[in-house]
Amino acid sequence: MKDADLEVAISKAILESYTDDLLRSLDVDVAVVGAGPSGMTAAYFLAKGGAKTVVFERGLSVGGGMWGGGMMFSRIAVEEEAKGIFEEFGITLRRHGDLYVADSVEAVSAICLNTVKAGAKIFNLISVEDVMVRDGRVRGLVINWSAVHLSNLHVDPLTVRAALVIDATGHDAEVCKIVARKIGKKLATESGDVVGEKPMWAEVGEKEIVKNTQEIYPGLVVAGMAANAAAGAHRMGAIFGGMLLSGKKAAEVALEMLRREGSA
Repeated sequence: MKDADLEVAISKAILESYTDDLLRSLDVDVAVVGAGPSGMTAAYFLAKGGAKTVVFERGLSVGGGMWGGGMMFSRIAVEEEAKGIFEEFGITLRRHGDLYVADSVEAVSAICLNTVKAGAKIFNLISVEDVMVRDGRVRGLVINWSAVHLSNLHVDPLTVRAALVIDATGHDAEVCKIVARKIGKKLATESGDVVGEKPMWAEVGEKEIVKNTQEIYPGLVVAGMAANAAAGAHRMGAIFGGMLLSGKKAAEVALEMLRREGSA
């Protein structure tokens, strides 16, 4: 093969493969926004449960804040309740008093690999700028390249149809904010709006994050730190068990909703 032929062949292989995957991901059971630990965990259990699942991550890398561990020390803390999920992903845990410690780089890598192997599709560098709402229910996402937003360009987006959406966008609870801004204060929170997270309190925040993982608006489930931010609960810092437990619960909530609707 000539050099020029090889270069064109490389471009075609990338474009055709990517486009094929993206086209198959435009009509799904569940669209997850955010490929942090809770979003990928939700996608993993959704795919295992038979749901056609896509994850959109606005950044270049997946994993959210887990990569950096605590203050750039690449270790994360895990409590006993979440030990089983970490073990399911094949993540090495070391006992440290009443906690376990995991390497944050290993943890992100393992969660991502298992999520993709389970059948979920992850697309990075794609931002969600709006939602589709039909008859008072979230029915899809409006997406654009992250570079478009970073460059402040006026470029029209494309859309993804989804039976359900999961907001796993972290502290900003971005999808919940979009819904509250465009539909009104109708979220399942005290104010009907995104309340905003309280100061750090790891013990309380870890318990609240699972409780706050719920259908927060018809067709929209909230998970991870987005759940605590929306409900006005505490942040937890570099302890990540609750994040994975929240992701698993979000998947369970979504799968049950799909079963009731006959979508999965």
